[in-house]
Amino acid sequence: MKFLSEQPDVDLTYSDVFLVPRRSGISSRLEVDLSPQDGTGATIPLVAANMNSVTGPRLAAVLARRGGLGILPQDMPLQELDAAIRAVKAQPVSWDTPLVLSPSATVADALRLIPPVAGHGFVVASGSGRIEVSDILGVLPATRLARALPDAQLGDLVHSGTPALDAEDVSDARAAFDVITETGADLVTVVDHGHLVGTLSARSALRSTLYRPAVDTDGRLAVGAAIGINGDVAAKATALAAAGVDVLVIDTAHGHQEGMLRALAAVAALDLGIPLVAGNIVTADGVTDLVDAGASILKVGVGPGAMCTTRMMTAVGRPQFSAVLETAEAASAAGAHVWADGGVRYPRDVALALAAGAASVMIGSWFAGTVEAPGELHTDPDGRVFKESWGMASTKAVQARFGRLDAYERARKELFAEGISSSKIYLDPLRPGLEDLLDMITSGVRSSFTYAGAATVAQFHERALVGRQSAAGYEEGKALPVSW
Repeated sequence: MKFLSEQPDVDLTYSDVFLVPRRSGISSRLEVDLSPQDGTGATIPLVAANMNSVTGPRLAAVLARRGGLGILPQDMPLQELDAAIRAVKAQPVSWDTPLVLSPSATVADALRLIPPVAGHGFVVASGSGRIEVSDILGVLPATRLARALPDAQLGDLVHSGTPALDAEDVSDARAAFDVITETGADLVTVVDHGHLVGTLSARSALRSTLYRPAVDTDGRLAVGAAIGINGDVAAKATALAAAGVDVLVIDTAHGHQEGMLRALAAVAALDLGIPLVAGNIVTADGVTDLVDAGASILKVGVGPGAMCTTRMMTAVGRPQFSAVLETAEAASAAGAHVWADGGVRYPRDVALALAAGAASVMIGSWFAGTVEAPGELHTDPDGRVFKESWGMASTKAVQARFGRLDAYERARKELFAEGISSSKIYLDPLRPGLEDLLDMITSGVRSSFTYAGAATVAQFHERALVGRQSAAGYEEGKALPVSW
């Protein structure tokens, strides 16, 4: 990356900079390869943050199916983390995980899981566990929920004659797209030897022709998990590796500390054969120390997250663009990589993080407002659909993390909590699902690469030309939300 003019003498946020177009030989966004090449197996440079309100098994599976990586949070008890990893590994790669509801479930029950929007739906079936074809009553598009009473039972709304695809026919995504389009169905079931194994829509099949999944050596969906720096970190790391985790994140708010270095060294000594991510840091010195202790990827960012109050509470942190720029340069020299953690609000910010040298970009609150994020959907008095989100240093997070302590010790922890304990993250009515956001983000980033004349992330690191701008310059780049 180069600056358009002289090197700035102040630290910069994503809003302070812009990308300058350069002579390019890239004629199409589809010529761009977004693989981060950081050893994780991801094929797009997007990572779902290890926050309780962001990444669960459902979101992690969907993200991996499209090439990204979800990091399960460290606040989950070890047994639950083990189960969550195995749950992701059990999900299908070539089609969508079926959302199954019983005939006695109500419209209100369904609306807590999916909004009444096009492109989503669920299977209505009796029984539990492995569903036989004979148990399936049909498929109900989510849009049907908008026209039904809340107490209506789903079994009374569904119609028989649901189109089905044989699993062996789904390996060719283009052919599956054509078949689904011909049926005119919103959603079809995928069956294998008489059992339900998934669902597929025309949009899902189309996406399978554009994205490459992130998978492990056995062809299963990839997933990461986080652990803290306290307790027996080596035992936790060993257990997660045995469960099949593909990337291990050793995480604490202040990553450049002795406790992190000890924990990281202990895990590195296990030689688990998986990438070790450590953070959070914002300086080249932090990179050097954490790489020396065994990290291959550095998590960068202190204070830029939407749920984070660290900078206002402590004055500690650093503007994210400059933090990524310095740490990425140091990481490259050390043969390591950087994940830019936090501060992205638009696809432009993701592109700028990559321009600064990041291999991937971690996203938190943006993904929290999706159908696949953990938790139920809620509706406000104006009819807008939202999910609840909270910071990982907030009182709510502290209560969950230290719930097993006695009342006195837990109260001491809560006394020093930081961050937002409850925030409404509204779903975008046009992009309610995680994949909808992935389409928007990757489309913007691919275009950024073509403007720079870069076909790969490594080329973008080299060719990105960045300029500084005023606050007025940033505002000028926004679309006009109302008419003239």
